Amino acid sequence: MSTIKSEIEKFDPIFLREMADVNLMNRIDTKFAFRQKDLLRFLPILSQDYRSLKVEGTMLPHYESLYFDDNRFTFFRDHHNGKGDRFKVRIRKYVESNIHFLEIKHKKKGRTDKRRILTENFNELQNQKEQDFLHRQLINFNQLKPTMWNSFQRITLVCKSSKERLTLDFNIQFHMGEIKSDFDNLVIAELKQSNVDRNSPFYRLMKKEGIRPYRLSKYCMGSIAIYGQETLKFNRFKKKLLFLNKLKYAS
Repeated sequence: MSTIKSEIEKFDPIFLREMADVNLMNRIDTKFAFRQKDLLRFLPILSQDYRSLKVEGTMLPHYESLYFDDNRFTFFRDHHNGKGDRFKVRIRKYVESNIHFLEIKHKKKGRTDKRRILTENFNELQNQKEQDFLHRQLINFNQLKPTMWNSFQRITLVCKSSKERLTLDFNIQFHMGEIKSDFDNLVIAELKQSNVDRNSPFYRLMKKEGIRPYRLSKYCMGSIAIYGQETLKFNRFKKKLLFLNKLKYAS
Protein backbone atom coordinates (compact mmCIF):
# COMPACT_ATOMS: atom_id res chain seq x y z
CA MET A 1 0.00 0.00 0.00
CA SER A 2 1.26 3.46 -0.90
CA THR A 3 2.08 5.75 2.04
CA ILE A 4 3.03 9.40 2.34
CA LYS A 5 6.58 8.32 3.23
CA SER A 6 6.95 6.04 0.22
CA GLU A 7 5.57 8.69 -2.16
CA ILE A 8 7.61 11.62 -0.86
CA GLU A 9 10.83 9.60 -1.08
CA LYS A 10 10.34 9.49 -4.87
CA PHE A 11 10.90 13.27 -5.05
CA ASP A 12 14.22 14.82 -5.97
CA PRO A 13 15.60 16.31 -2.74
CA ILE A 14 16.55 19.90 -2.00
CA PHE A 15 18.61 20.88 1.05
CA LEU A 16 18.56 23.89 3.36
CA ARG A 17 21.74 25.33 1.87
CA GLU A 18 19.87 25.59 -1.47
CA MET A 19 16.79 27.34 -0.04
CA ALA A 20 18.03 30.95 0.13
CA ASP A 21 16.24 31.96 -3.09
CA VAL A 22 12.86 30.69 -1.85
CA ASN A 23 12.82 31.87 1.77
CA LEU A 24 9.96 34.22 0.82
CA MET A 25 9.77 35.91 4.23
CA ASN A 26 7.60 38.54 2.55
CA ARG A 27 5.02 36.86 0.36
CA ILE A 28 1.47 36.06 -0.70
CA ASP A 29 0.02 32.93 0.94
CA THR A 30 -2.76 30.88 -0.65
CA LYS A 31 -4.19 28.03 1.43
CA PHE A 32 -6.09 24.89 0.53
CA ALA A 33 -7.52 22.01 2.60
CA PHE A 34 -8.11 18.38 1.66
CA ARG A 35 -7.88 14.81 3.00
CA GLN A 36 -4.74 12.73 3.51
CA LYS A 37 -5.99 10.21 0.95
CA ASP A 38 -6.07 13.06 -1.59
CA LEU A 39 -2.49 13.95 -0.70
CA LEU A 40 -1.48 10.42 -1.65
CA ARG A 41 -3.06 10.97 -5.07
CA PHE A 42 -1.46 14.38 -5.53
CA LEU A 43 2.13 13.57 -4.58
CA PRO A 44 3.00 11.49 -7.70
CA ILE A 45 1.68 14.34 -9.87
CA LEU A 46 3.60 17.01 -7.93
CA SER A 47 6.88 15.09 -8.12
CA GLN A 48 7.21 16.14 -11.76
CA ASP A 49 7.38 19.86 -10.89
CA TYR A 50 8.70 20.06 -7.32
CA ARG A 51 11.67 19.01 -5.21
CA SER A 52 11.18 18.06 -1.55
CA LEU A 53 13.16 19.58 1.30
CA LYS A 54 15.29 17.03 3.11
CA VAL A 55 16.46 18.04 6.58
CA GLU A 56 18.25 15.91 9.15
CA GLY A 57 17.74 12.90 6.88
CA THR A 58 13.96 13.17 6.52
CA MET A 59 11.46 14.70 4.11
CA LEU A 60 8.69 14.42 6.76
CA PRO A 61 9.99 16.56 9.65
CA HIS A 62 8.00 17.29 12.81
CA TYR A 63 7.13 20.77 14.06
CA GLU A 64 5.89 21.96 17.45
CA SER A 65 4.55 25.45 18.15
CA LEU A 66 3.51 27.44 21.20
CA TYR A 67 1.17 30.32 20.32
CA PHE A 68 0.68 33.53 22.28
CA ASP A 69 -2.11 36.06 22.61
CA ASP A 70 -3.23 38.59 25.18
CA ASN A 71 -6.07 38.26 27.71
CA ARG A 72 -8.57 39.56 25.17
CA PHE A 73 -7.40 37.20 22.39
CA THR A 74 -6.68 40.22 20.23
CA PHE A 75 -4.78 38.29 17.55
CA PHE A 76 -7.65 35.83 17.16
CA ARG A 77 -10.31 38.54 17.13
CA ASP A 78 -8.42 40.58 14.54
CA HIS A 79 -8.32 37.56 12.25
CA HIS A 80 -11.99 36.73 12.86
CA ASN A 81 -13.05 40.31 12.18
CA GLY A 82 -11.12 40.41 8.91
CA LYS A 83 -8.70 43.11 10.02
CA GLY A 84 -6.27 43.79 7.20
CA ASP A 85 -3.36 44.60 9.52
CA ARG A 86 -2.89 41.81 12.05
CA PHE A 87 -0.28 39.72 13.85
CA LYS A 88 0.47 36.21 15.04
CA VAL A 89 3.15 35.30 17.61
CA ARG A 90 4.59 31.87 18.30
CA ILE A 91 7.68 29.92 19.28
CA ARG A 92 8.27 27.16 16.77
CA LYS A 93 10.49 24.14 17.32
CA TYR A 94 12.01 22.31 14.37
CA VAL A 95 12.04 18.96 16.14
CA GLU A 96 14.68 17.02 14.19
CA SER A 97 17.08 19.98 14.32
CA ASN A 98 16.14 20.91 17.92
CA ILE A 99 16.08 24.60 16.92
CA HIS A 100 13.58 27.13 18.34
CA PHE A 101 12.54 30.44 16.77
CA LEU A 102 10.38 33.21 18.17
CA GLU A 103 8.34 34.19 15.11
CA ILE A 104 6.05 37.12 14.36
CA LYS A 105 3.84 36.97 11.28
CA HIS A 106 2.45 40.32 10.17
CA LYS A 107 -0.42 40.21 7.69
CA LYS A 108 -0.98 43.51 5.90
CA LYS A 109 -2.82 44.27 2.65
CA GLY A 110 -2.88 40.58 1.75
CA ARG A 111 0.87 40.03 2.20
CA THR A 112 2.59 38.07 4.96
CA ASP A 113 5.82 39.41 6.46
CA LYS A 114 7.56 36.96 8.81
CA ARG A 115 10.31 38.02 11.23
CA ARG A 116 12.06 35.67 13.63
CA ILE A 117 14.93 35.31 16.07
CA LEU A 118 16.56 32.27 17.61
CA THR A 119 15.43 31.51 21.12
CA GLU A 120 16.16 28.86 23.73
CA ASN A 121 13.44 26.28 24.09
CA PHE A 122 9.80 27.14 24.76
CA ASN A 123 9.35 29.96 27.26
CA GLU A 124 6.95 32.75 28.27
CA LEU A 125 8.76 35.60 26.45
CA GLN A 126 10.05 37.30 29.57
CA ASN A 127 13.75 37.75 28.77
CA GLN A 128 15.07 41.08 27.47
CA LYS A 129 16.05 39.83 24.00
CA GLU A 130 12.55 38.57 23.29
CA GLN A 131 10.86 41.61 24.84
CA ASP A 132 12.96 43.93 22.67
CA PHE A 133 12.07 41.92 19.55
CA LEU A 134 8.35 42.03 20.38
CA HIS A 135 8.40 45.77 21.02
CA ARG A 136 10.20 46.42 17.71
CA GLN A 137 7.75 44.39 15.65
CA LEU A 138 4.31 44.68 17.25
CA ILE A 139 1.85 47.56 17.10
CA ASN A 140 0.14 48.31 20.44
CA PHE A 141 2.14 45.60 22.18
CA ASN A 142 0.35 44.10 25.19
CA GLN A 143 1.41 41.44 27.66
CA LEU A 144 1.27 38.09 25.91
CA LYS A 145 0.67 34.67 27.41
CA PRO A 146 0.78 31.11 26.04
CA THR A 147 -2.63 30.12 24.68
CA MET A 148 -2.15 26.92 22.67
CA TRP A 149 0.25 24.15 21.68
CA ASN A 150 0.28 22.76 18.15
CA SER A 151 2.15 19.91 16.47
CA PHE A 152 2.21 18.53 12.94
CA GLN A 153 4.36 17.03 10.21
CA ARG A 154 5.27 19.04 7.14
CA ILE A 155 6.30 18.37 3.57
CA THR A 156 8.06 21.37 2.01
CA LEU A 157 8.14 21.42 -1.78
CA VAL A 158 10.11 23.83 -3.96
CA CYS A 159 9.05 24.43 -7.54
CA LYS A 160 11.63 23.52 -10.20
CA SER A 161 10.56 26.23 -12.63
CA SER A 162 9.52 29.26 -10.56
CA LYS A 163 10.15 30.97 -7.25
CA GLU A 164 7.53 29.35 -5.04
CA ARG A 165 7.34 27.10 -2.03
CA LEU A 166 4.53 24.76 -1.04
CA THR A 167 4.03 23.39 2.47
CA LEU A 168 1.75 20.44 3.19
CA ASP A 169 0.88 20.04 6.88
CA PHE A 170 -0.73 16.86 8.22
CA ASN A 171 -1.17 14.91 11.47
CA ILE A 172 -2.28 18.25 12.95
CA GLN A 173 -2.91 18.32 16.71
CA PHE A 174 -3.72 21.03 19.27
CA HIS A 175 -3.71 21.02 23.06
CA MET A 176 -3.72 23.27 26.10
CA GLY A 177 -3.79 21.80 29.58
CA GLU A 178 -6.08 18.78 29.54
CA ILE A 179 -7.94 19.79 26.38
CA LYS A 180 -6.83 18.16 23.14
CA SER A 181 -8.07 18.19 19.57
CA ASP A 182 -6.71 16.52 16.45
CA PHE A 183 -7.26 16.85 12.73
CA ASP A 184 -5.31 13.76 11.69
CA ASN A 185 -7.17 13.26 8.42
CA LEU A 186 -6.73 16.86 7.29
CA VAL A 187 -4.00 18.37 5.11
CA ILE A 188 -3.47 22.14 5.07
CA ALA A 189 -1.57 23.23 1.97
CA GLU A 190 -0.02 26.69 1.81
CA LEU A 191 1.34 28.02 -1.46
CA LYS A 192 3.91 30.76 -0.81
CA GLN A 193 4.68 33.12 -3.71
CA SER A 194 6.17 36.59 -4.10
CA ASN A 195 3.01 37.42 -6.09
CA VAL A 196 -0.03 35.32 -6.92
CA ASP A 197 0.67 33.13 -9.95
CA ARG A 198 -2.23 30.91 -10.96
CA ASN A 199 -0.01 29.15 -13.48
CA SER A 200 1.69 27.42 -10.56
CA PRO A 201 1.61 23.62 -11.07
CA PHE A 202 -0.05 23.21 -7.67
CA TYR A 203 -2.59 25.97 -8.28
CA ARG A 204 -3.53 24.34 -11.61
CA LEU A 205 -3.87 20.95 -9.89
CA MET A 206 -6.19 22.40 -7.26
CA LYS A 207 -8.33 24.01 -9.97
CA LYS A 208 -8.53 20.70 -11.85
CA GLU A 209 -9.59 18.92 -8.65
CA GLY A 210 -12.21 21.55 -7.83
CA ILE A 211 -10.47 22.53 -4.57
CA ARG A 212 -10.86 26.23 -3.91
CA PRO A 213 -8.50 28.45 -1.89
CA TYR A 214 -9.38 28.41 1.79
CA ARG A 215 -8.70 31.05 4.46
CA LEU A 216 -8.34 29.96 8.06
CA SER A 217 -5.12 29.65 10.05
CA LYS A 218 -4.11 26.68 12.17
CA TYR A 219 -3.98 29.09 15.09
CA CYS A 220 -7.64 30.00 14.64
CA MET A 221 -8.65 26.37 14.09
CA GLY A 222 -6.92 25.29 17.27
CA SER A 223 -8.13 28.23 19.35
CA ILE A 224 -11.75 27.43 18.50
CA ALA A 225 -11.21 23.73 19.24
CA ILE A 226 -9.57 24.48 22.59
CA TYR A 227 -11.63 27.42 23.88
CA GLY A 228 -14.98 27.15 22.10
CA GLN A 229 -17.86 29.60 22.18
CA GLU A 230 -17.60 30.22 25.91
CA THR A 231 -14.43 32.24 25.32
CA LEU A 232 -14.31 33.10 21.62
CA LYS A 233 -16.75 34.50 19.11
CA PHE A 234 -16.29 32.75 15.77
CA ASN A 235 -19.51 33.23 13.80
CA ARG A 236 -17.62 34.14 10.63
CA PHE A 237 -15.66 30.89 10.77
CA LYS A 238 -18.57 28.47 11.29
CA LYS A 239 -19.06 27.60 7.62
CA LYS A 240 -15.34 26.92 7.26
CA LEU A 241 -15.30 24.80 10.41
CA LEU A 242 -18.16 22.68 9.07
CA PHE A 243 -16.08 22.10 5.97
CA LEU A 244 -13.01 21.17 8.05
CA ASN A 245 -14.98 18.77 10.22
CA LYS A 246 -16.41 17.15 7.10
CA LEU A 247 -12.86 16.53 5.89
CA LYS A 248 -11.76 15.42 9.35
CA TYR A 249 -14.27 12.58 9.47
CA ALA A 250 -14.38 11.75 5.76
CA SER A 251 -13.27 8.26 4.78
